[in-house]
Amino acid sequence: MNEHRNLVVRPGAKPTIALALGTGGARGLAHIGAIEAIEAAGYHVTAVSGSSMGALIGGIYAAGKLDVYRDWVCALQKIDVLKLVDWTLSGAGLIKGERIIGVLRELIGEVDIEELRIQFTAVATDLDREREVWLSRGSLFDAIRASIAIPTIFRPHPFHGHRLVDGGLMNPLPLTPLLQSPSDYTVAINVNALPEVLPESLRPKQTRLRRGLRSRIGAFVKRTIGTGEQADAQPGWMDTLTQSLDLMQENLTSFRLAADRPDLVIEIPRNASAVYEFYRASELIELGRERAERALKAWRPASSH
Repeated sequence: MNEHRNLVVRPGAKPTIALALGTGGARGLAHIGAIEAIEAAGYHVTAVSGSSMGALIGGIYAAGKLDVYRDWVCALQKIDVLKLVDWTLSGAGLIKGERIIGVLRELIGEVDIEELRIQFTAVATDLDREREVWLSRGSLFDAIRASIAIPTIFRPHPFHGHRLVDGGLMNPLPLTPLLQSPSDYTVAINVNALPEVLPESLRPKQTRLRRGLRSRIGAFVKRTIGTGEQADAQPGWMDTLTQSLDLMQENLTSFRLAADRPDLVIEIPRNASAVYEFYRASELIELGRERAERALKAWRPASSH
């Protein structure tokens, strides 16, 4: 991406990085460990763009509160994840999304994007105008709420008479907003990379939380449209939806990486967790740290372009 830019790193100064953070539900927690590894390696992040979970992590990081969020999410138990879900039978989604955003506002504090210490852009999709939108002004948590609105799961976010949904529908790894960044390097963290054979401890779990989520969603669907699956059906419609989104985003990400080549890509396999496994925060954060450390160690950034 940066081949047309002359790079001069002042002696003693930290090299600067523009950071693109991708979609992926709970896998996006790996962004936390990766960011911490990047900072530990001596780089200074000056710009961040993110879609969906990447927008959430990126926005909180730009606000200087990543450690606060990390400590909170690492303490979540399975029952806490369920308590954060505000179900609804009306609107264009099964979850309002107001409860989790309210908790984050209390945890992080209300802030406008213009006030952040780092340049930040959240990417969302405008359903009515059928295009990608960049949110770089106004309320940080309004921008995050728009970017995380997975269609049919979260209600779309109203924005000047339009409906905004998950940025991953059009740009799951948003490098384009960083094209004008004056940073020395551009780094992408892709949490939709190809599946790998993982240790047992890092594989998605068949848990009571998963059964509970599917059971509750199935009950809402049945009451709303008069049909539904049994809670123990294999696979259920939720599994099919999330698997389809993962596949779509993996392919879109490949096109984006080919078009907007970053200087470094840190990859997290998409089978590292299910989208709702936020109670596995500690191990996902460590996975992100390990993968970032490995990628940074192998990376040989050019001293000039």
